[in-house]
Amino acid sequence: MAWLRKLSEALNRRDPAGYRPGATLGHVRRDFHDWRCAPLDARGARFDRPGDALAFEVREHTQSELLMHLVLTEFTVRTPARQPLPIRLDIRHTGAWRRTGLRCTARRGAPPPPEALLAELREDPALYAALMPLDFKRLRIERQADGWVARLEHMAGSEVVNRMPSFRRYIPFTPSQRDGLLTALSRLQTILTRH
Repeated sequence: MAWLRKLSEALNRRDPAGYRPGATLGHVRRDFHDWRCAPLDARGARFDRPGDALAFEVREHTQSELLMHLVLTEFTVRTPARQPLPIRLDIRHTGAWRRTGLRCTARRGAPPPPEALLAELREDPALYAALMPLDFKRLRIERQADGWVARLEHMAGSEVVNRMPSFRRYIPFTPSQRDGLLTALSRLQTILTRH
């Protein structure tokens, strides 16, 4: 299996053939049409709206397979931190077949996070209610020297591009997934601002 991992890493070093930077981001803009969108570069944009405390970035990246590639989007919330000490957390769904809860764990090699932060992430009812039905692949929270960064990679907002047979398919946000994502990002921003 090591050879398969090495092949995957080699394929993902450069952009796959047929990748159109910004095309998937354009679909995401349409899904979030009621939010202002300011481009950061060809692959990223910042979203906000008047009267809303939430502001987030969306960045696309590719994942190559043999005859296809995925264009995945990552939603990022940034907020100041009270301390500069590094912390790295992963949040995942628990349960083998059905979602039974959420697990919040420190990433390997990172210092243990404060119990107060873990308790708030685990026990916040609005965050729990938003994350449980949310179809996210990965949620990473890091405290860096310049503040907190929470990155959520959602299944919707991505594009599947196949070469044989040739097709492209964007996976749009359903209204419930969009609402859940916005609630989760807002609650993460609120919770992290306190730590």
